[in-house]
Amino acid sequence: MSDHIHARRNRAEKAWQTEHVVLIGSGSPIPVPGGMDQIHHFEPHPDHYWLTGHRTAGAVLAYDAHEGWRDFTPDLTEDDRVWEGLTERAGEPISGLAPWLAARKDRPKAVLGVPGGPLKGITTDRTADEVFAERLLHARRAKDSIEIELMRRACNATARGFARAREFAAAGVTERAIEIEMQAECFRHGGEKMGYHNIVGSGTNAAVLHFSPSARGVQENEFVLIDAGCQVEGYTADVTRTFVVGKPSTQQTELHGIVKETLLFGNSQCVPGKEWRELHLECAVRMTQGLVSLGILRGEPQGLVERDAHALFFPHGLGHLVGLGVRDASGYLPGRARSDRFGLAFLRMDLPLESGYITTVEPGLYFIEPLLRDPKRRERFAGDVNWDEVDRWIGVGGVRLEDNILVTDAGPVNLTESISLDI
Repeated sequence: MSDHIHARRNRAEKAWQTEHVVLIGSGSPIPVPGGMDQIHHFEPHPDHYWLTGHRTAGAVLAYDAHEGWRDFTPDLTEDDRVWEGLTERAGEPISGLAPWLAARKDRPKAVLGVPGGPLKGITTDRTADEVFAERLLHARRAKDSIEIELMRRACNATARGFARAREFAAAGVTERAIEIEMQAECFRHGGEKMGYHNIVGSGTNAAVLHFSPSARGVQENEFVLIDAGCQVEGYTADVTRTFVVGKPSTQQTELHGIVKETLLFGNSQCVPGKEWRELHLECAVRMTQGLVSLGILRGEPQGLVERDAHALFFPHGLGHLVGLGVRDASGYLPGRARSDRFGLAFLRMDLPLESGYITTVEPGLYFIEPLLRDPKRRERFAGDVNWDEVDRWIGVGGVRLEDNILVTDAGPVNLTESISLDI
């Protein structure tokens, strides 16, 4: 066992402090519907991968405070050898799991990771399942040196992809073609796959928060918004840039400038102890001030944010933790509940930052027609929004800028600083 896996298991033990038998399932392959013998690319549950370092389907990591850890994995079959070329398997045969559990039949148990498969039918304490899962999630939030290096590699490959995408983008080039070019460059520089479905939106498509690249050709002097990240050994970057193909208009320059200034402020505040909800609201106030200066919103910025007027243009959260997956170990601390407020409902985490966390910071301003054309919202925010001015901006699209920030005691470290923020 490597030193870093041993250290991670020690962190888990300290987090749990339990007499329960803890079982963590890696998960099973998911068949492609109607795909005969095809399966989707297997990704193990991050809790299992973090504690084992291997990507074996149908595996179970078992923990007993009196004995330590056992790593059970399926035996290699002839099909594994013939069809997949596998020659060895990590861990010990999973046939040993049943007798191991039988010897502990009177002990309370908790199941984490993916239940089912070899863990099907095991009776657990559901409360313990939730408590231990949350404790392990918290233990995983601060990245170790191995994880930080993998994130640097993922960010570096992503940077090469973004540079190529900006160079390649031109009037008439499709969103899909930009995506393909970017991905190819990421892969040439060490990216193993993309960490999530890429977003490439041009013109008004830049205002669709989770837009899938289409065959639409980019038009001269339009925004192009790209949200993408390479993955290296399970660790993924998550970056967004927005730029103009051609000459930026005054409107585009002003909107981009507000978001860029907010990004740089947000990055600078990623220090140990900073409450994420607080930073989200501070960034919302800064962007609201910008919208007031443009004549789009009316009133005092703090009050506008308290009334959620800003969420018409900034409807998502400021960011989330990233690492082993695109939203790695984000969430809310125990006792903190998701708000149903328009301006806070999509906040992906509510916790104080700690040294070792890697978080995205991703402010954005968008002109989203379903929000801005909604009669009920026009009535609700009649006193806060200059709707005539909004109608003059509606075709601009949107701007989002996103960096990946490592929180350290010495200050924030921007892992994606090399990716141009120019409009």
